Order: sequence, then C-alpha cells, then structure tokens
Amino acid sequence: MTILHSCWQRLLTPLLAMLALLSASFTVPAALASDITTGWLSNPQHPPVAVRLMLTGQQNPQAKTVEALLEVQLDPDWKTYWRSPGESGVAPSIDWSLSNNLTDVDWQWPVPKRYEFLGVETLGYKDHIVFPLTLHVEDMRRSVFLSGQLTMSSCTNICVLTDYELSLDFTPSRLTLSQEAMHLYNQGLSLVPQTSPAVSLTQVAWDENAQMLTLAATNTMGWQQPDVFIDGETQPVKDAYFLAPDITTDGSQLIAQIPVKSWFGVPALLGESINVTLSDANIAVEMQASVSDTPVALSGLASTDRNLTEILLIALLGGLILNMMPCVLPVLGLKLSTAITGEHREQRQIRTQFLASSAGILVSFWLLAGFLAALKLSGQALGWGIQFQSPYFIGAMILITGLFAANMLGLFEIRLPGNASTWLATRGDHSHLGHFIQGMFATLLATPCSAPFLGTAVAFALGADLLTLFVIFTALAVGMAAPWLLVAAFPALARLMPKPGAWMNRVKLLFGLMLLATSLWLLSLMTNFLTTWMVVATGTLLLTLLLWQLGRQKGRKPVIITLAVILFSSAGGLLIGSVTADQWATPLPADHPWQTLNVDQISRHVQEGNVVMVDVTADWCITCKANKIGVLLQDPVYSALGKPDIVRMRGDWTHPSDYVTGYLQSYGRFGVPFNIVYGPGAPHGIALPVILTQDTVLEALRAAASPQLAQEAP
Repeated sequence: MTILHSCWQRLLTPLLAMLALLSASFTVPAALASDITTGWLSNPQHPPVAVRLMLTGQQNPQAKTVEALLEVQLDPDWKTYWRSPGESGVAPSIDWSLSNNLTDVDWQWPVPKRYEFLGVETLGYKDHIVFPLTLHVEDMRRSVFLSGQLTMSSCTNICVLTDYELSLDFTPSRLTLSQEAMHLYNQGLSLVPQTSPAVSLTQVAWDENAQMLTLAATNTMGWQQPDVFIDGETQPVKDAYFLAPDITTDGSQLIAQIPVKSWFGVPALLGESINVTLSDANIAVEMQASVSDTPVALSGLASTDRNLTEILLIALLGGLILNMMPCVLPVLGLKLSTAITGEHREQRQIRTQFLASSAGILVSFWLLAGFLAALKLSGQALGWGIQFQSPYFIGAMILITGLFAANMLGLFEIRLPGNASTWLATRGDHSHLGHFIQGMFATLLATPCSAPFLGTAVAFALGADLLTLFVIFTALAVGMAAPWLLVAAFPALARLMPKPGAWMNRVKLLFGLMLLATSLWLLSLMTNFLTTWMVVATGTLLLTLLLWQLGRQKGRKPVIITLAVILFSSAGGLLIGSVTADQWATPLPADHPWQTLNVDQISRHVQEGNVVMVDVTADWCITCKANKIGVLLQDPVYSALGKPDIVRMRGDWTHPSDYVTGYLQSYGRFGVPFNIVYGPGAPHGIALPVILTQDTVLEALRAAASPQLAQEAP
C-alpha cells in the first residue's frame, strides 16, 4: 500500500500543477481588475528616486484614449524638473518608440515651484509628484505593448541623470477601473493648470532693449499670491529662460515683469507663441499668447516709492498750479468779472458764490475720478485729459464755451423756444448754480494742461486702489480751488478789486472774447475728426451769427467793426501768407521730420550708437504746444535735434492709441507731454520734466550719448 500511495502521489503532483496553471489562465480578467502597474522601479546606483507607471482603467473608446499616470517619489532634499527647468536642469522625458499599438502620449504637468541654489533659479518638484498621462491607442481591441525609457534628472547640490525602463502589456477593452490609480490620477490632475472664465490674459509685450517680458492679466475673483511661469515650443522660447517675475496686483488686475536671459545672446521673442501659466490660491490656469511689442500699461507700478502723505501734498500743489495754466485763464476771467461787479454785495453772498464755484471744482474732479475708475475696472486705457480724444466731448465743450462767451457778450436776447432763453441767461451769472457750473467748467478746461507735480499725483492715483484714487483727486480739487476758497474765507478780498465803472463793460467784453477764442481753439481740434472745410464752415457760421446778433444791439457798432476787422484781416493775412510763404521769413523754423514711435527701433538705434529723442504729444495738449514752441523749435535745442546721430520719434496721443498709452504707462505716466532720451549712455532712457527747458533737453542729449555723463543726467 505504501508503494501504491507513493506512485499515485508522483502521478498527481504534475497533474495538480497543470490544473493550477490552467486555473490561473482562466482568471486573467480578475487579475486585470486590479492595479496594472510596473511596480516601483529604482536604480541601485541612485536609490533616492523611485518611479512607477500605472493604468487607471479609465478609457474613451471614441477618442481611443486610455488614462495613465507616472508617479515619482523623491527622498528629502532631492528635486526633479518641470518641462521648462529654468536656468539649469533637464526636464524628464520618455521615449516610447519601441511601443506597439500606441500612437501618442500626452504628458500633463502640475504647476511647478521655484528653487534657488547658488544664485541659479530652477523650476520643478520635490517629494511626491504625479504626472497624469493620456495614451492614444491605434486599435482599442488589440493589445498594447508599452515600452518606454524614462530619463529623469534629480538634484540636490549634485545632479544625477537616470534611466528607467517602463514596460506594460494590456488590452484596453479588458481594463477595469482601479480605485488607487484613479485617486492618484485625480490628485495629480488637480494640480495641472486648466482653463477658467475668471482669468484672462490681456496683453504680452517684449522689450528687447530691457530684455523684459511684461504681461497683463485679469482675475474677476481677485489675486492673492500669484506666480507666473513662461515656456513655449518654438526654438527662440526654448533657448530663453524666464526669471522670477516682479508682480503687482490691483484688485482684479495683474502686471508681471519677467526678466529674460539666454545662453545664446539676446532672445528674439517678438511674434513668438508662448505658454503662460498663472497660479494662485486654489487656481491654476494655462493660456497661449503671441508676443507683441505694444507696451503694457504698468499702472500698478507707478510711484510706489512715495508715501500717501507726500503724494497728497504734491496733489495740492499740482492743483494750485493749474490755476496759472492758460487753459483755466478764460474761466478765471469769468470769475474776476463776477467779483468786480460784486463790490456792493454782502460778504455772505460773496462767500456762498465762491463756495459754489469750489464745490463745482470738487464735483468735477470726482466725476473725472469716477470716469477713470470705471475705465480702470474695465481694463481700458487711463490718462489725464483722455476725454479730449473724443469728438463728442470736444463738441460739448465748444457748445459750453460758446454759451459762456455769448452770455458775457450780452447775446441772450435771442428768442429761443419756451423758457430756454431765461435759463441760459442765468447760467454763469450771479446764481449759485451758475457759479457751481463755472467751477466745473474750470476743471474741464484744465484737463488738456499738464503742470509740474500734477503728473506725479495722477500717476500715483491711477496706480493705487479706488479709495486712494478718489482721495488724491480730492486733494487736486482742493489745490485748484484754493484761491476760490481763500476769497470765500475772506470775502473782503473781493472788495479790493477796482471800483465799478464804464471800464467794466470793456473788461467783460475782453473776457468774452477770450472765451470765444477758447471756443475757436476747441473747434480747431475737431479737424482731427472732421474735414478742415467742415470746421472752417462751422466757425465762419458761428462768427457770422455773432456779428449779426451784436449788430442788432444798440451801442455795439464799435464792437462789430473791431471784430470784423480782426476776422477779415486774419483771414486775409492767412490767405496772403499761404500764397507767399516761401518769400518771407517765419518766426519759427519748420519742425524736423519725426518717425512714428516704435519701441523695437529704439533699442536698434541705441545699439548703433545713436541718441533717440521721444516726444509723446497730442494736438489738444496746450503744455505740449508750449514745449514745442518755446524749446523744441528754438536754438540751440532745434539745431541739436537736427544732428545726424539724433533719431527723433513722436507718439501721437490725439486719438486713442493702445500702443502710445501702453508706452506712457510703462514709465508710470498717464498724460502728455512726455519726453525721454535714450542712447548708449542711457539705454533705459532719461525721462524729462513735464515743462521742458533748453538746459534739461541739452543735458539729457549729452548724457545719453556718453556713458560717462549718464549718471549726471537730470
């Protein structure tokens, strides 16, 4: 029996083994239901890093895709790299060329972190990382053989480049979901940038001269602690590395300035396509953009080195100086006329009238602040005096100045429908509402003028939060209203004016003519929007109506004769001058030819050793005209600008221009005039004061031409 039992045992053992093998072959689907993975792989020569490839079981038969993940575990202090590693390092990569039934693999990258070692900045990951992968299969019914060689660089104070062989064999149609793999996949996917309707990229600009990439973005949910990462597929972008950005946020707005370097010289990024990754608390967004040369408006970077108290004092002084600008002179004449005729008025009446004018100034500045705040929130262009870029605003100002002039010239005897004549006759007179309108009117006429200190205050206001914007504009209003408030506080000052007499009518006529001249100047600005003959026809019609109405009033014949002589002698002089322009000397030379502002050309001219003078101006800017007539067209500045090594560029802000606006605001400026000089001694430019002088322009030209003199520039 013992021998028989032993024989059966020898026969059954191979048979049982064969049955076990067959049983295993019939349980393949159950095995596939578990995690399909390469298991953890590590290199014995480099144990700090372990990797594994896993399939989640999630698939899309229509798209012929299968979801997978690459999991990486690093020991403390070790890191690996993002797809764009920064100044140093090698991005991980997988070679799938030996795979079968596999067409492509999409690699998704979680948002990296910044690491700095010995002054070298890199982008990558530490500890534990999950890279979601999407496998594109040729035939979902056939088995897929994955054979990939993962090359991964890992670093501490040394770097090691290691290869890992990844191998899997599976049939997509027989896969089932793996809970562990799905959990890891979703964990990694949550850190991958997505798209979001709340975040938009508004502009990306490249300044080759400064080697600076600047971008603007908005987030309707607001920014907390954002970061920006740049990379791309084109060779110029791959050859460049993008350093840590200087980020400024203001509510929903973000401005990032990113220094760019390259081991191959100055990178050529203009027109290239880049990937922009924006990360913040609980959000990560990736967008594509094309790099332009239109300067980004750096509103959030203006005047941050000054405190609010200093800016408020500057705003008060800037508002006060506005009273001395030629823009406001006609309205001050209007107020002076009121003061002259008020010699017998009670002090209380004088006080309330001047307070009403001050209130008009304050309300007008608040309206301007509200208008600029609305533009700021909507991401539109900002600037002092930009309303003069609108023909509708200019048209309204022509109407207002014309009505004021007509009122002072006594023309409201024209019969208008209803009570319109009565209402108009009281505007600008002694009613409180009339004085209030005078104050508002003075502010609106002040906006085409730029004064010292005004630009600094406005730039700080437009770069700050909305509350600070209104506070600074209030200070500007108080500064401008200071003379009016002084009379309101001491009404006896109004009594120091000369006693009333017949001369008052002549003074009132003078101020009326000044307002009429203002209307004609505003009318001339309409040539930027209408044809010249239409403007001339309108002006001639208005003057004809003025002369006709004056002729209907008693005692106005001398005035008519005077105006007629001025009108027709001026017209005749212009006609004769246009015919004989080549035969008589003009008081001012013809302006030099100016190139259109082009930021890229500035850096090229500077590299060639030239000096570039940039003049940003507008036809409606009175300060710009004063600078041109008083300095730029006068020797020795005129001759200096005509030298062959001087390149002249002009930015025209008469009409809305995103390019010019961006250029202005890239220097923290929000109005014109703006003048700056570039050269070998000043590649980043020497900004000139608002009101030019011969000495400041000549000194800037000399300093920009010579590196030795650059530090002494104004």
